[in-house]
Parts: sequence; C-alpha cells; structure tokens
Amino acid sequence: MSVMPKPYPEEFRRDVVAVARKGEAPLPRIARDFGISEG
Repeated sequence: MSVMPKPYPEEFRRDVVAVARKGEAPLPRIARDFGISEG
C-alpha cells in the first residue's frame, strides 16, 4: 500500500501562485526553486 504525501500548506501554495502570476520566471524554474514538480 502506498502512502499519500501530505498536501502543501495553504500559505506555500499561495506563494507559488503569486510568483507564477508575476510571470518573471518560467514555470519549470519556479517549480525547481520551490522543490515541486511541474505537473
């Protein structure tokens, strides 16, 4: 049986979305900087 990872905290998700919406960096770089997958 696999264990589901815990969801990211709401504040973390808001930060990622805010950075992505600025459009100052490509999404792959943002994902790498935050340590998350692109998909």
